[in-house]
Amino acid sequence: MFDSLKERLAGVMLMTVIVPLAVLGYLLIVYVGFFGRTERGRAGVRALDHFVNATVFNGYAWESISSHAWRERDRRWARLIIAVTDRFQTDHCRRANKREQPVVDLVLRKRLNDRTL
Repeated sequence: MFDSLKERLAGVMLMTVIVPLAVLGYLLIVYVGFFGRTERGRAGVRALDHFVNATVFNGYAWESISSHAWRERDRRWARLIIAVTDRFQTDHCRRANKREQPVVDLVLRKRLNDRTL
């Protein structure tokens, strides 16, 4: 019980710092997208993609929405993601998963996703 409370308290304290920085980060991604270096914008968008995958789609924090959609391709939300991305790049989700699945397997095998607090 105490460990759970301690973890929640640490999370709340961390969120009071991270959320404003995340908003700033998003604004920087928009700015960099128009005026900055492509590499910096791409890295920010990739991080945002992973954040959205972990929070909105209940996926792994180290995996993109596309890769997650391919793993869950029998689910309705995943089929929609696959259909949308296929309009821009054929087999995007399958290729993303092929690239990212070894990372997912490694993290799970080494238990790097285990609780640290």
